[in-house]
Amino acid sequence: MADVLRDGIVAQGRKVAELEERWAQYCGVKHAVAVSSGTVALMSVFAGLGLGPGDEVITVAHTFNATVSSILFTGASPVFVDIEPDTYLMNAGRIEAAITARTRAICPVSLFGMIPDMDAIQAIADRHGLTVVEDAGQAHGAAYRGRRSGSFGYGAFSMYGTANMTTGEGGVVTTNDDRLADWIRLYRNHGMRERHHHEILGYNFRLTEISAAIGLVQLDKLEANTARRQAIARRYGGALADLPLSLPAWPDGRTHAFNQYTIGAGPARDEIVAEMQDAGVMCGIYYPIPCHRQAYIMELGIEADLPNTDAAAAGSMSLPIFPSLAEAEQNHVIEVLRAAVLRHSATTGNTR
Repeated sequence: MADVLRDGIVAQGRKVAELEERWAQYCGVKHAVAVSSGTVALMSVFAGLGLGPGDEVITVAHTFNATVSSILFTGASPVFVDIEPDTYLMNAGRIEAAITARTRAICPVSLFGMIPDMDAIQAIADRHGLTVVEDAGQAHGAAYRGRRSGSFGYGAFSMYGTANMTTGEGGVVTTNDDRLADWIRLYRNHGMRERHHHEILGYNFRLTEISAAIGLVQLDKLEANTARRQAIARRYGGALADLPLSLPAWPDGRTHAFNQYTIGAGPARDEIVAEMQDAGVMCGIYYPIPCHRQAYIMELGIEADLPNTDAAAAGSMSLPIFPSLAEAEQNHVIEVLRAAVLRHSATTGNTR
């Protein structure tokens, strides 16, 4: 950051270009295009694909709102399918029943640090001539059968402050599509390739040099930080295996990056979270109101029957997990959680 300030170029410049080059290499794709947020990354991909009113994108409701708002930004409509109850990821077996003549794309979400069943999803997309757009906002460093997140179809990463790799605010699009990469580079810069010459309608969606400087240091730490998250997750798993909880599951061939360590706690979830907060342990709920239950979505007349999604919203919680979490702190989390879960299990009769 100091180098950027001394250099005097704080808008998009050499640091942004270096971050793009290194992130593309890390993900195993031809292009990485840095933008101002993860939301903008998704918006730019959907806009660059030419989506508009009447088009449909199949996605999930168990995700952050940006997945859905980015589709609606183009005038297209989200079509929701349910998730798998153990992974919290898109159930590929539900996709084909949701395809219509208006379907243009499938947007799976790599939630909490794990990639969905991309082989099955891509096979469906290929059969029906659809585009795959991976919302990879929480999956930096995750892998599926040796391929990095963001290397399937088009990828959109968030570099928000809680991401496994952050630029403070920011996002990156990853793709092997030369045309789309070039279009987004114009789109993020007011449509300009040459100053004052606006080739397309564009906006200021640029990433700053200061943000890119942070991102480059974060990238250097990503592998070590991912390994640390995985070690913490293994310790949680071993310490909590005997409790009536649904612990994170990931199939063979997938590398979990553990942006969140999310467990199913059942009907006593809210009471358990409150007790842990009283004991000084802050747990997250992602997401308490799924997208298909949000007021503005319901006002648009978009409906879906998603029992697994509703169950996840009502019963899941996420434990603290970050690279600097000390062993003593993790011990405290485990101790408090065990006490709360066992207390509520005794009163509700919940066995798992």
